[in-house]
Amino acid sequence: MNDLKEKNILQLAQSYARFGPRAMFGQFMLDIAKSNEKLMVLSADLGRSSGLDRFKKEYPEKYLSVGISEQNLIGVSAGLAKEGYKVFVTSFAPFLSMRAIEHVRMNLGYMELPVNLVALGSGISMGFLGNSHYGLEDISIIRSIPNINISSPADGLELKKILNDYAFNDRGPSYIRLTGIPGSPYTYEKDYKYKFNSHVKLKNGKDLLILATGSVVSQALMASKLLVKEKIECSVINLNTLKPLDKNINKLINLFKNVVTVEEHSIIGGLSSIISEIISKNKLNPKLLSIALPDSFDKTGSYNYLLDHHGLSGKKIANRILKFLQN
Repeated sequence: MNDLKEKNILQLAQSYARFGPRAMFGQFMLDIAKSNEKLMVLSADLGRSSGLDRFKKEYPEKYLSVGISEQNLIGVSAGLAKEGYKVFVTSFAPFLSMRAIEHVRMNLGYMELPVNLVALGSGISMGFLGNSHYGLEDISIIRSIPNINISSPADGLELKKILNDYAFNDRGPSYIRLTGIPGSPYTYEKDYKYKFNSHVKLKNGKDLLILATGSVVSQALMASKLLVKEKIECSVINLNTLKPLDKNINKLINLFKNVVTVEEHSIIGGLSSIISEIISKNKLNPKLLSIALPDSFDKTGSYNYLLDHHGLSGKKIANRILKFLQN
């Protein structure tokens, strides 16, 4: 890759981060629509919040809002998928993963219809809208349903790759978890080859393994850089696919005495639980530190304040790891 292309990728990464995941979702759907005649994008009265204003003006025949009725949203999308359309559905994370869950279970999990659920505001990115809009438990709920993929992009560049992969390949039903806000740090400064169900190694280190997912991957990277000053070298892995999980992860875990998971999800049922299950099933022996959201309803506030409050900022992650290693 030449320097000019690398420079352009960096500029794109910065631009995507500035606009945030929801706005970029709408832009990426515009790009996909140009080359996918069978694309349909559905919303439950959240077209503007989904960054789809321009999309529905340019491609009104490819856009459908069913109103504030998420259960019906899944039923309509399943019918379109059965007729051969490539369907993307968008709403806030708790509404897709809880309000419509019976329909997700039966129409997507059981019937295996290839609908792509794009969950807005997962984690705590909805800020002042509070716990009713936080996606605290969505991974745990969705991953309990058979046949549904779960993807969690680290930044806008990865979101684009994931959406394109689902749009032009037959992956079956999926759940794409969008975390972060406009201005959240980006992870990738250079392009990379995305592969479904394969982890991405972002940094090499022999002392500690950090497994992270979603927009807090960038915070995990920040933490690893701070830990270098303490003479601790970390390997940082981005798990952009949580289900099915890369089968090589158990081998990677087995290389380290200390493993840390970082996620913007409840401590129950998310990445921490997934890795704990792998350790138990394969009888591995690392010490595990789980950095996640608590099993509780907590404060509202700005996104960056909440990350720091829950120990998910780069500095707080580094401090937690230091205490973990000292003990």
